[in-house]
Order: sequence, then structure tokens, then C-alpha cells
Amino acid sequence: MTVESVQDEGARPLRRDAAENRKRVLAAAVALFARQGRDVSMATIAEEAGVGVGTLYRRYPTRELLMDALTERSFEMVHAVIERAGNADAPGISRLEMFYDATIAHRQELVLPLHGGPQNLSAAAQTTRQQIWDIAEMILEQGRRDHTIRDDVTAADVIGFGALLAHTLSTDRTWVAVLHRQKQIYLAGLAPRPSELKELPK
Repeated sequence: MTVESVQDEGARPLRRDAAENRKRVLAAAVALFARQGRDVSMATIAEEAGVGVGTLYRRYPTRELLMDALTERSFEMVHAVIERAGNADAPGISRLEMFYDATIAHRQELVLPLHGGPQNLSAAAQTTRQQIWDIAEMILEQGRRDHTIRDDVTAADVIGFGALLAHTLSTDRTWVAVLHRQKQIYLAGLAPRPSELKELPK
């Protein structure tokens, strides 16, 4: 059984109340994971979401299916922020900074494979992940054209550093400052070296 098959066989859109319950359950699970860890019970998640345990289990019969849904939600969030950055009217390096700033802001809401999420992604998560990589490559191409990003930087570099920033090691405000400092150091390292700068056309 997959998360797609549980969601009305992946065909029919959810009723408004069912869609609202889904949002509440996933938001509650993320909040509880941040406070109590990943071993929190399904009953506690249902209580936090304000739904019955039966409602939760009808939607997500197993913890694995709930984790799959949380991972899909996380990839959707990452896609939304990188798409917004990719569409910005700004140099490539500035678009990357927008993406990383949003990643830091949403880091406690993300359940991704590098953060203990499922390693075997659903078809929906795989599709969204590929879209994220495609946008990252588009941002890099812009940075190469406007000479704000080195030619040898890859989409894997962009996504990998984003995953590191999203890893919640602390909720303390000083940790957020550390993350932004690391972001600034990383972005500075992406700038072309003097020998890589291309001459302006005469």
C-alpha cells in the first residue's frame, strides 16, 4: 500500500473537510516531532490535530504512510520556495540567497530523507524533487550568465547545502544566526575567482 493509494486511489480530490483534516494532521505531526521527537504516538498526533484517532488511521493506516505524506509535503514546500526564488528579478547569487533564507525559516517544518524521512520516495515526491533540481540548475545558469556564480557549481551543491541548513540542531535564536553566517560564507565561496571572470565584450 502506498500513500497515493490511500489518498482516494490518487484520483478524486479530497472533500474540503478531509483536506482540512489532512493539513491539520500533517502540521500537528511536524510540530510534535520538533518538540518530542519522531517516536510520538499516532494518538498524540490525532489529539494535537483535533481529530479522532479513527480519522487519522483512515487517512494514514501506518506510521510509514504518514511519514511518506510528510515527506511529500516537505518537497512541496521546498519546491514553492525555490520556485519563488527562481522567478525573482535578481542575479543568480541573490536568488540562491532567497532560497536559503526561506529554507532556514521553514527548517523545522521539513521531513526529508537526509533528516530521517523515508529513503524510498513516493512517485509524487520523486517528481517534485526533480522539479526542485531543475529550478536549481536554472538559477545556476542565470548566475553563470551574470557572472555571480562559478561555472563549476552544480545543482547537487545547491540542494546539498540547503539540506544542511534545514537540519534542525537547535531552536535557539543564536543557532539561526549561525546558519545565516554559514550561508554568507558559502555564498561568498560560489563567486567566480578572478581567473574565471570573463572579459566584457568590447
